[in-house]
Amino acid sequence: MNKMTSFLFGVISYLVFFLAFVYAIGFLAEIIVPKSINSGTESALVSSLIINLLLLGAFAVQHSLMARPFFKCWFTQYVPVPIERSIYVIVSSLLLFLLYWLWQPMTTVVWQVDSSLGQSLIWAVFALGWIIVFLSTFMINHFDLFGLRQVWLHLRDRPYEHVPFQTRALYKFIRHPIMLGFIIAFWATPVMTQGHLLFSLMTTLYILIGIQFEEHDLKNILGEDYTHYRKTVPMLFPRKP
Repeated sequence: MNKMTSFLFGVISYLVFFLAFVYAIGFLAEIIVPKSINSGTESALVSSLIINLLLLGAFAVQHSLMARPFFKCWFTQYVPVPIERSIYVIVSSLLLFLLYWLWQPMTTVVWQVDSSLGQSLIWAVFALGWIIVFLSTFMINHFDLFGLRQVWLHLRDRPYEHVPFQTRALYKFIRHPIMLGFIIAFWATPVMTQGHLLFSLMTTLYILIGIQFEEHDLKNILGEDYTHYRKTVPMLFPRKP
């Protein structure tokens, strides 16, 4: 694969990710998108539960497995190193689209907020969660995170260098603001159905487990710098001064 082809693949991968990210907002808020978390014909509860768990599990396994150093080391024996991250991003994004498409609605209401003020406040929190996610990616390196920096450097015939460890903005107060933003966005809904509750519970559980794998890798890569950071900065919720 030549440099320009690698670069174009990285751009396409990023665009697919961006569409998947925007669709996730509409999917959970049930706005604009053709298929949302509670839309469609409802099937038997057990079959819906099994299908939805399989969809969530497929994403969780891929997203965690392909991020591990041992997998990257093996994978880059067969694919060019500059596009490894872009492949990871596009596969994750396509699995999200599969989840959106095949998700089985489970529309029994578990709880709901009826007041217009309460609903407005919850939607504001929902929006805040997504804003935290998006801005937090730029507090580290957005374009490296989603593979564009790698293919751009390759196009310019410059060697790739890892982004230096830094703790800017929200990273001064919590170690995983991106994950916190996702948790906020997943739970902030004025009408919590069984399907939405399943989605929120399982994704939160996956985030908490995934953080442990990520921190293990970061500790191995960054050594004492990350060990000190982990001791002094809380994982998801800021401490009182």
